[in-house]
Amino acid sequence: MRFKTSATFAALALLLPATQAVAQSTDVLKAAAEKAVLTNPEVTARFNAYRAAIDAVDIARAAYRPRLDLSASVGRDSDRITSRSPESQSLNRNGTSLALTQLLWDGLGTQRDVERVGHERLTRYFELLDVTEQTALEAARAYYDVQRFRRLVQLAEDNYVQHKYATLQIQSRFKAGVGRGVDLEQANARLALAESNLGTEVANLHDVTARYARIIGEAPPRQLPVVPPLRNALPASADEAMNAAIRQNASVSASIESLRAARAAAQQREAVYQPRVEARVRSGTGHNFDGIRDQQRDSTAEIVLNWNLYNGGADQARVRQQVNLVNQATDLRDKTCRDTRQTSAVAFNDTRKLVEQLEYLDRNTLAIEKARDAYRQQFDIGQRSLLDLLNAENELYTAKRAYANAEVDLGIAYVRTHAAMNQLTTQLGLARIDHAATDAAAWAAGDDAPGRCPIITPEVMSIDRAELDARAQRIAATVATPPAPAPQGAPPRKP
Repeated sequence: MRFKTSATFAALALLLPATQAVAQSTDVLKAAAEKAVLTNPEVTARFNAYRAAIDAVDIARAAYRPRLDLSASVGRDSDRITSRSPESQSLNRNGTSLALTQLLWDGLGTQRDVERVGHERLTRYFELLDVTEQTALEAARAYYDVQRFRRLVQLAEDNYVQHKYATLQIQSRFKAGVGRGVDLEQANARLALAESNLGTEVANLHDVTARYARIIGEAPPRQLPVVPPLRNALPASADEAMNAAIRQNASVSASIESLRAARAAAQQREAVYQPRVEARVRSGTGHNFDGIRDQQRDSTAEIVLNWNLYNGGADQARVRQQVNLVNQATDLRDKTCRDTRQTSAVAFNDTRKLVEQLEYLDRNTLAIEKARDAYRQQFDIGQRSLLDLLNAENELYTAKRAYANAEVDLGIAYVRTHAAMNQLTTQLGLARIDHAATDAAAWAAGDDAPGRCPIITPEVMSIDRAELDARAQRIAATVATPPAPAPQGAPPRKP
């Protein structure tokens, strides 16, 4: 129970709803993101790792303070000395002593160790921020996906109803003797496909509902309000988005602190080449104290120097090992930067691309819907075949499905862009409380900024629609215009 309570407190200490907006707001997305952060085991695990890193700092700093040891002993000594008579002598002894040891110099090893664990603490802190941001992103993605597949199930249901209606019409005509059997078979085949599509969408809805429950910790409510796209605080260009992501993304900051920790560890390894100097004070009392007959008390004050001159080459190997680990940390920092750059560039481009795509999909859906309605009227009076009508129904279903997917993808693209810049929780109305890491407020990458992570804007091909239209016109001009049909009843034209 203690560990569960501390884990819950961990998440509560990290995020609190700004002005209790989540508790009072009807915005279900905020509530879902908050619950995911407060209950997600990965978030609380990262918080416990961060608290352990804070304790590690206290452990390292303890080496600056003196060490006080109390020892007590009781025993019997037996000695055999051949130059004395008698040769054997024994004595009973007991005693108690206090020893105080203070480190004076260790080649800056303790200082480097404190620096190392300090950087590791900040690494755990930024990892905590990153997993919090990613959990909020996954909560938003799960929210949008449940909305998506609920909408797709509705579209599949409507598509099934339309195909069932067409099948019933054809079946009625066939029974009346005015329809063809092949039309009935065609209608039944398309109806089976519509039913299969409906089953697929229902299965997909089940899967995303289970994912929602895993991430947020509860089943999605029956009604999920449509959330307006999070367009606020977005940069104006892809370059600005990538710059903000590299500067603000918590995973990049964590990789920089990991590099600094590895560098401090390498410097700590070099401290073994220097002597270790300690001041020691010891005082004790007892009977036959320290095994010396009739001694009742003994006090010692000394400065002790210990300098290891040879250790089998292990110290040099450890230094080389740590230098390689520093290089590894540098590589991982640059990789993290590149991954973040790609994520932010792709997400930002999606926010622009999908806005334009939705406009075209909307026009496409409206046009196909009008064509479907006209085909249905023409089919009822025998001017259109059944295949034309069924094709129009499938095309309309596909267009509506594409529009619904693009609409949800746009909402997800906005939250992905915010998450890449480490500001999604802020946009959702959740405020961080950083009392445990106030020094992170003045944190800066400095000279440790990623070195192999240039801001390269991906080239986006621009579409010249005027040129494409001109190409279409040139093709049309090369095709011979067919002659107009002769009026009905007129004699055929002679060549």
